[in-house]
Amino acid sequence: MATSISRCCFSTSSGSALTYYPVVDKAHVTPSLKAPKFPQKPINMPCLREFCKQGNLKDAFRSLSNLFTNHNVFPIRPDEAYALVLDLCATKKALSQGKQVHAHLIKSFDLYESSFLETKLLFMYGKCGSVLDAEQLFDKISQRTIFTWNAMLGAYVSNAEPLRVLETYSRMRVLGISVDAFTFPCVIKACAMLKDLDCGAKIHGLVLKCGYDSIDFIVNSLVAMYAKCYDFRKARQLFDRMGEKEDVVLWNSIISAYSASGQCLEALGLFREMQRVGLVTNAYTFVAALQACEDSSFETLGMEIHAATVKSGQNLQVYVANALIAMYARCGKMTEAAGVLYQLENKDSVSWNSMLTGFVQNDLYCKAMQFFRELQGAGQKPDQVCTVNSVSASGRLGNLLNGKELHAYAIKQGFVSDLQIGNTLMDMYAKCCCVNYMGRIFYQMTAKDFISWTTIIAGYAQNNCHLKALELFRTVQLEGLDADVMIIGSVLMACSGLKCMSQTKEIHGYIIRKGLSDLVILNAIVDVYGKCGNIDYSRNVFESIESKDVVSWTSMISSYVHYGLANEALELFYLMNEANVESDSITLVSALSAASSLSILKKGKELNGFIIRKGFNLEGSVASSLVDMYARCGALDIANKVFNCVQTKDLILWTSMINANGLHGRGKVAIDLFYKMEAESFAPDHITFLALLYACSHSGLINEGKKFLEIMRCDYQLEPWPEHYACLVDLLGRANRLEEAYQFVRSMQIEPTAEVWCALLGACQVHSNKELGEIVAKKLLELDPGNPGNYVLISNVFAASRKWKDVEQVRMRMRGSGLKKTPGSSWIEIGNKIHSFIARDKSHSESDEIYKKLAEITEKLEREGGYVAQTQFVLHNVEEEEKVQMLYGHSERLAIAYGVLKSTEGSLIRITKNLRVCVDCHTFCKLVSRLFGRELVVRDANRFHHFEAGVCSCGDYW
Repeated sequence: MATSISRCCFSTSSGSALTYYPVVDKAHVTPSLKAPKFPQKPINMPCLREFCKQGNLKDAFRSLSNLFTNHNVFPIRPDEAYALVLDLCATKKALSQGKQVHAHLIKSFDLYESSFLETKLLFMYGKCGSVLDAEQLFDKISQRTIFTWNAMLGAYVSNAEPLRVLETYSRMRVLGISVDAFTFPCVIKACAMLKDLDCGAKIHGLVLKCGYDSIDFIVNSLVAMYAKCYDFRKARQLFDRMGEKEDVVLWNSIISAYSASGQCLEALGLFREMQRVGLVTNAYTFVAALQACEDSSFETLGMEIHAATVKSGQNLQVYVANALIAMYARCGKMTEAAGVLYQLENKDSVSWNSMLTGFVQNDLYCKAMQFFRELQGAGQKPDQVCTVNSVSASGRLGNLLNGKELHAYAIKQGFVSDLQIGNTLMDMYAKCCCVNYMGRIFYQMTAKDFISWTTIIAGYAQNNCHLKALELFRTVQLEGLDADVMIIGSVLMACSGLKCMSQTKEIHGYIIRKGLSDLVILNAIVDVYGKCGNIDYSRNVFESIESKDVVSWTSMISSYVHYGLANEALELFYLMNEANVESDSITLVSALSAASSLSILKKGKELNGFIIRKGFNLEGSVASSLVDMYARCGALDIANKVFNCVQTKDLILWTSMINANGLHGRGKVAIDLFYKMEAESFAPDHITFLALLYACSHSGLINEGKKFLEIMRCDYQLEPWPEHYACLVDLLGRANRLEEAYQFVRSMQIEPTAEVWCALLGACQVHSNKELGEIVAKKLLELDPGNPGNYVLISNVFAASRKWKDVEQVRMRMRGSGLKKTPGSSWIEIGNKIHSFIARDKSHSESDEIYKKLAEITEKLEREGGYVAQTQFVLHNVEEEEKVQMLYGHSERLAIAYGVLKSTEGSLIRITKNLRVCVDCHTFCKLVSRLFGRELVVRDANRFHHFEAGVCSCGDYW
């Protein structure tokens, strides 16, 4: 009977029987085990062992029930029959059936006279995850043996209750219970779970004192404990100290420990060594080695291990298959992962979840959702892990409907109280721009962890709820939580959205005080200061970064572009390349934006060449930025070629091409492109309609503009922004339909913004409608008193009416507010250098030659073209002669004169101006193109003007 007990209670992972080791305290005597009052004649149950061996719980129960109905004589004892069934329940984690056996034993026999079966019941409850039942049974046992105590320790270990293990162990010592060799693995595992190296070392000392340090399964536990406590030196010493090292469990322990700690090369090196010495591997070895293949760099090794599992001749066990699926998923080989899954006959929830997780981790979100449906079709009920992955995939796809369905499923299954489910649902709603649901989940969560706070703050920041994000950040501080780089990144995003300099400085100070200034955060600070308009702070932080990466350079380049320092942006881009930092697509988009704002075709072409040399694909943001750059540099034909070369066009590219044609006054071509885009099944967004209305505005297409505003509202259910209304007002204003434009503004469904009134005021000035202009001017000053451009426009309206006192009042108010008028400037690229001019500028090194050439040009225009200065457009209270001189000194004329002076005869001249070209300069350009045989491409603040043979592409409509 004693032999049977030892065999039933304790076995190694490999299934071999263990030798019984004497207890520590020789004075302690283990109470003799009393057999229950069963019939003394053995009862033969020839099928029960086979059923239990096969894992057939149903037939095992049926066979056990025959114990009480069949009175034949069979060679097996009833207590052993019960033990076999209880072991099977433990293996299958069949708690309900285990409880039935327990109830039957209580009802039918004097259970408490069998320590053997009591220990078996404790073991079963522990393996089935019912610690409470195990505790209740343990408390009722009056005669506890060392086996009973060990079973209770094992139950706590199986259910990840390490503190209860140590408490029970301490209780054993206080009660004077003599521990045996099988007590130590449980206690050592508890120390490993708690990562309590000090406690583990003390237990190790007791192991040495008891003389158990040569027992394989204890050494295995010690090796795993030291490794999990990150003392790999000690773990390796114990491993290397073992002589023959023929125990596969020992190898598995050290390999698994290295894998779990991320020391993949060491783990795989030991696996190779294990193969070299000819030690037979088992399923646990393969699982540990596969876990060490953590990314695509280990793909070949992972495939070799897969081959080794096949060569081993062992049937593919489910946990090995699961490890293979997870390995292939980490390596991005989802086809191979699927191959393993579909050849597996007995898939468990881990198999399905590993595959689904792989799809999500490899950004294959559509396939993840398809697989989720396949999983359900196979009769698999989605568990919490499956739900988390599916919700995550829905969020990444922006599929709100799927996300809501999964949310409902989580509520129905009672998963919604799970912290990970709640955090993932918040993230999904944030990515689907559904902040109300996101906030509701957060505030309904009874328990929140750090990820909860990080997710909600990020969600609000990403959805432009910047004040809410900052408010929650303050709550985090009040809760006593220390913000990490993730939260700080979201808070900086909120500061960027608010463009609040004081708040940004405050957060920057917090970062310095808390020591959070890593590279990612410093890059974000550079970007935020740039977007807040403080380029000096942005530059200082950038220069303080010692090891700049591509994001550092890109953040500073984009800050320069945002601040209007395009030259500095391009210079920094070239310095970045000299520093051997590889550009990415975001860097190139910023550099192309700089070239676009300067309208420098030569630099733009250089960047295009750089893109080709570096092997960037012509797609996405790079393609749309190239189209935009060529369009803004006046090369619409090249922009069109780039557009046609892109194989996979997206909505942004179509929008960029529509905008490009609108910029050059080709409204009808823009409309044709819009219809082609619709035919390709692209749904336009707000930006697309803005580009389309802009194109209509600059081509005088009034009816078309009105129609597209209705299409936007009715066909696509897009509520117009103030910018859309401003475009239509501008369209009506340019056509001198000012009264209609004014009535349209008054009847708008939303409150007209300063931008709308500004468009109307600009039209009033062009068409000299002084009465309406004065009404609009007062309204504009009320709405936007901080914009210097508005003051200039209002001043010009009063000047056109010769109301010089009102003009002076406006200018004084502007000066009192600390605002300055943006000076008109023009520039031209000659000899790989940009030459800039302002009105009546004499700072250029060749100023004398420029003015001489300008005088020659003006004289020829007056003599041969009948040019007469239109001084009525000079809105200053000065003499007529002074007005003429002011017109003659406009910056675009200086740039044209320099272009004529320095370029070859008949070549094209490209000029860029930061303000709208005045009527007199427009006439000047037309005459230059005709009398000098030059094509002029002039980009002003509104659009492009192509002057050729005395005609402008705008049709004098700008």
